[in-house]
This record gives sequence, C-alpha cells and structure tokens, in this order.
Amino acid sequence: MTQVKASRDGLKVTTGECRVSFPNLFTPVGTPENPDRKQYSVMLLIPKSDTATIKAIRAAQAQALEEGKAKFNGKIPKDWTDTLHDCDEKDDLEQYPEREGHYRIRVSANEQYPPGIVDRRLQPILDQSEIYSGCYVRVSMVAYAFNSQGNKGVSFGLRNVQKLRDGEPLGGGGVRPESEFSALDDEDDDLI
Repeated sequence: MTQVKASRDGLKVTTGECRVSFPNLFTPVGTPENPDRKQYSVMLLIPKSDTATIKAIRAAQAQALEEGKAKFNGKIPKDWTDTLHDCDEKDDLEQYPEREGHYRIRVSANEQYPPGIVDRRLQPILDQSEIYSGCYVRVSMVAYAFNSQGNKGVSFGLRNVQKLRDGEPLGGGGVRPESEFSALDDEDDDLI
C-alpha cells in the first residue's frame, strides 16, 4: 500500500511492491564518480501498473522542487533532472528484459544513515543474502531538491526497506542455494 506523508525532511513516500536491482543495503560503497563518498543504495523497478506509487513520487518531486527554489535561484528549472526513468524509453531491454513495463529509480543514503531492513513481520533482516537483485520490497524514501555541479533536480533519500517476497534472481548467475541443495543432517555424511 503506497503512502505519502509529510516528514521533517520533506515528503516521504512509501512505495508499493517494487523489484530490487543492484542492492547495496548492508555495506556502503563509493560511486565511480566519487569512490570516497560511501552510500547505501538500491535501484527499484516499479511496475507501470502501480499508478499510486508513480503518482506519489511525482507529488513528492513537485513539492521538493517548490521547496527547493532557493537552491535554484528562486525559480524551478525547466530542464531539471528527473531520477525516475521510464525503462521502456531509456533502457536496453535486450540486456535488461525484466525492466520492460517498469520505471526505475535509484535511491540512496549516506553511510552514516544505514537503512533499516525488515521482513514482512517487521523482524530485522541480518542475513545479507535475503536482499538480492530480483526480490520484492517496499521502500520508504524522502524527496529532496539538489543543485550540484550544474545538475539541478530531485532525488530520493533511502530510509527503510521491507522485504515482501522472494523472486527470480536477476543477472543470470544468481541462483539461491536453497533451490539447488537440500539440508543435510549429521547422519548424511555419505552424501558428501
């Protein structure tokens, strides 16, 4: 269930069900442009059919632009950078067929603000293998305006992640071990 709430940081959006791609949620990593600036991040694939989440993101962007006018010399820029991308228009669907019919957005948090990661019952997830490219989550994030090195626009700060269910791993090589092995007891040493 998509939610939109005002927070002290801006308009907070809690998405509907999204698919995870390229998660870095347990260990912050640097970007190629700035390897020293470590962040937690995830790319979300949002189905175009989830109009409630898309509408909430657009409303949060509009509010962030309005509130961020001071960063833009008092005016909302006409060519502001939109971090929500239509995969059918922007992506190579032969390379990323799972993106067809989706929007994508990358959300991140600075290393001093690790996201909370919980399961369906709100129990903390500590096993990093539980969050992988292909699983399904909901995310809470806050919109903010930016004006950095000539780029002006709206991005989203990652707050928390709730895993909803498993999914087919993305990227070709990531097969979950429990789908290939069965648990062994101590008496099963002859199988090794």
